[in-house]
Amino acid sequence: MAFRRPRRVKKCKLCSQKIEYIDYKNVDLLKDFINEKGKIIPKRLNGNCSKHQRMVKKAIKRARHMALLPFISD
Repeated sequence: MAFRRPRRVKKCKLCSQKIEYIDYKNVDLLKDFINEKGKIIPKRLNGNCSKHQRMVKKAIKRARHMALLPFISD
């Protein structure tokens, strides 16, 4: 029988900081949620709750259209 390691419960970083709204102009915060190629990190990897992950997704897409974040990085 294989040993299964108990999964660590990830806490939402944005809930713990009591952030209500994620602004697309806050590029320093948004860079934490994209990888080096410019892709959005899924919530199962970064530990966001559903509400904040939707806000992050919308803010990143708005920042990309305003040319604050790249669509892709080579």
